[in-house]
Formats: sequence, C-alpha cells, structure tokens
Amino acid sequence: MGVEVKHIAALSGHSGCIYAIDQGLSEHTVFTGGSDKFIALWNLKTLKAEKFAASLPSPVYAICHIPEKQLLLAGTTTGSVIIIDLEKKEEIKILQHHTAPIFDIKYSLKTNCFYTASGDGDFSVCSLDTLSLIQIKKLTNEKVRNIDFNDTTSEIAVALGDHKVLVFDLHTLDHKTDFMAHQSAVYVVRYSPDGKFLLTGGKDAHLNIWNVENYEVIRSIPAHNWAIYDIVFNPDATLFATASRDKTIKIWDAKTHELLKRITKTKFEGHTHSVNKLFWSSYHNYLVSVGDDKLVMVRDVIRS
Repeated sequence: MGVEVKHIAALSGHSGCIYAIDQGLSEHTVFTGGSDKFIALWNLKTLKAEKFAASLPSPVYAICHIPEKQLLLAGTTTGSVIIIDLEKKEEIKILQHHTAPIFDIKYSLKTNCFYTASGDGDFSVCSLDTLSLIQIKKLTNEKVRNIDFNDTTSEIAVALGDHKVLVFDLHTLDHKTDFMAHQSAVYVVRYSPDGKFLLTGGKDAHLNIWNVENYEVIRSIPAHNWAIYDIVFNPDATLFATASRDKTIKIWDAKTHELLKRITKTKFEGHTHSVNKLFWSSYHNYLVSVGDDKLVMVRDVIRS
C-alpha cells in the first residue's frame, strides 16, 4: 500500500523564515509564526490569510493554541512566552522565566498546565488557570528542544541537546527514565497515538523508534541527509511524516515504518530550504509544512 501526494498550494505572506505552526481557530485554519515577528492565520478552505495577525517584539520559535481557554501562546527568541487572549484579541501577559529561545510549548488538560522547553537548558511548568510559573527544572547544560505527552502511560518525554531523552511522570513530574537517544542533539520526540512507541529525530538525521514499555530501540533508520526537525502523525494514525533541514518531507507507514514517499522541490513542489515544522490537519487530511523559504505548503496525502 502506498500514498499519493497532491500539491494544493504554496501560501506566501511571511517575510522571514517560518518556525512554528499549530491548529487555528477552526478545523480548517492554522496559525504560523517565524522570524518576521508575526503570527498569521491561514484558511485551508480559501487558501488565503485570514484578517488575524499578531505582531510580536521578537521572532517566534513556538506557537501553542489552547482552544479550551481561547489562548494563544508564543515562545520567542528572547525566552519570553507571550500570552494572547483570542476572545479579547489582545496580549494579556508576558512570562520571562527563560534566558534563551523557547523551542517548544505544549499543554495538558489532564494537569491543567502548559510546559516550555528552552535553549537555556530549562523546562518549566505553568498553570493554565493563573498563567504563572509552578516550577522550573534544569535538565541540561545544552538546549531543551521538544516535548510530547503519552496519555496512555501518563508520561512526558523531553528532547535534549546532550543526546538524551528524559521521561517524567505527567502528574508528579518524577523522573522515570532517561536514555541516549541519538549520536548528537535530539530535536523532536513524538509518541504514537496508541501510546506504544516513541519516535525521535535528531541532528544525526536518524529516525529512532522506541518501545515505550522499556524504552529500548526497535529501529534506527538513517531517514534524512540532515537533521530531523519534526515528526507528525496523520489524523487516523496510519501514517507519519518527518521534516528535515535537508529540504525534504518523508511520508512513512505508521505500522511497518516503511518509507512511502519523499517530497522534494522537483517532486510534488517541495520546499527550497529547510523544512522546520509540520501540521497534519483533520480538514481533508491536509499536510501543512513551513520552512526557511517563508512558505506555508499545503498538500493532500491519500492512501492508494
């Protein structure tokens, strides 16, 4: 079984590299942000920008939309988290717990908290009710790159620049395990939707797949030519995609981990520069990608 890839659109409007993407205000919209200090909202129906725009004081590396609270969180290169109330359409708070860029922001309704990963080596936990710091942990002298939750096992995995992945208990934040995941910095951690596997991507361009029961590696795949920056599953969890600094996106079978399609500039009108983030929308199963070429690419990926 394979996949067919159809190029839908290349949306332009950002004036700099795009580093962040998340679900928009509806199923058919997405937020993006980047080095131009703007957050834009794109409509996947009309394939145009909406009349929403947030101007920030510094470049954006991470976006986290919390629809249940009508909040949009933006992590910047200066280490600040800017909180925007989407109902009031105004900035309501700036948190400055970090001294280096925010690379990732994730939230959990189970704990009623949001979590930030920073280049200063710290991992912080904040309350969704008070929007204030609960605790901050020093995890490494390198960068903390990425965060993901396993709802099945109630765990948090964190990607570190010192080659390791740390795993915490979601509710207590007790340390459960850590392991050397790559030959160099780990850039992304992603649990499979069934909670059985952890996928990691690193600066070493390898895609590693770990059994969550004991965090032993099942497969180590030399997946790309350069660093892997992101991994996302499609809505029905039958496929996942990897994004790389090598300008390509690869589509994989989620069960067999077989490579199904390679998206490049010459094939399927891919990016001309580094692909930084992916979002697999439930709207038409569109795979949306952003990169250093300032474009928001929209594709239809269909199992054949």
